Amino acid sequence: MSPRALVTGATGMLGSYLVERLAVGGWKVRALTRTKAAGSWLEENGAEVVEGRIEDADSMVRAAAGCDVVFHAAAVIGSGGDWEAFRQGNVEGTEHVVRAAEVAGARLVHVSSTAVYGGERYRPEPTDEWAPLPVLPEHDVYGRSKQEAERLVLQAHEDGRVWAAIVRPPVMYGRRDRQFAPRVGPVLARGFFPRIAGGRIPLTVVHASSVAEGAVLAGTTEAAAGRVYLLTNDHSVTVTDLVRCAEAGLERRIWAPDVPASAGRAGFCALGWVVRGLGRSDLARHARGTLDMLTRGNPFTSERARRELGWAPALLPEVGLTDAFRW
Repeated sequence: MSPRALVTGATGMLGSYLVERLAVGGWKVRALTRTKAAGSWLEENGAEVVEGRIEDADSMVRAAAGCDVVFHAAAVIGSGGDWEAFRQGNVEGTEHVVRAAEVAGARLVHVSSTAVYGGERYRPEPTDEWAPLPVLPEHDVYGRSKQEAERLVLQAHEDGRVWAAIVRPPVMYGRRDRQFAPRVGPVLARGFFPRIAGGRIPLTVVHASSVAEGAVLAGTTEAAAGRVYLLTNDHSVTVTDLVRCAEAGLERRIWAPDVPASAGRAGFCALGWVVRGLGRSDLARHARGTLDMLTRGNPFTSERARRELGWAPALLPEVGLTDAFRW
């Protein structure tokens, strides 16, 4: 009998890749969507679309009934500062997913984020799963909510309520991307994108299909019980790679002159002041994070996932990243 999985956030980028990966692997897939109409396109992959919301505990129990594994990819994301919205979606919602998996007797794979590290991700040595999670500043509502959700999941596993594993991806890209490519694409499409310090720094990005593959491996590997996996290093993507793939995907020439790191820092500092003056202090805080991403490199290691799960993503950036920009 084919195993059955429930995927929350099925219409999102990662959720849809999970649906595809599971269907190809012979799973019977149940896709949780707010309305059946919103997820009707997932039926083309053989998914059973069910209505429900992670904020609704009863609908979660109904959706998870009869499932062997629950892949929890739904989340509230963004740069806003409304703690209550993030708490309800990412903490309380996860609590409902845990309960649903418990009632169904299903395994739970919880999709977290490297946002749980905040600025402490940059260390003298590569950041792995043993690095302690810092106390995040109050304004980092997304990171804080993901930390709390992780604690809920790990405590439920420790208490014997559910078999659970956690995966932590960084920024993801791919088809149906609503964050990375849609934000950087319009900038690149202008035909100008300076490369700080030669553009040789590896970015902290990963293809969503690679994360989907890692999540499925975590849910089907007994040794993953109670563990956390960083799915952060499928393939190296530098700024130079980003520009080259954007040129192919957007079908236009992009001038990418090299600029000194000092000029890059000054430019992002000025950008922060501009957006802060426009009343977007939330975006101003992200300017520093973007600068770090462009100049400090990918601080994470996925050695544990490769060793314990056999995680070895095959899709190369020149294919996946180009396709993301084309989409």
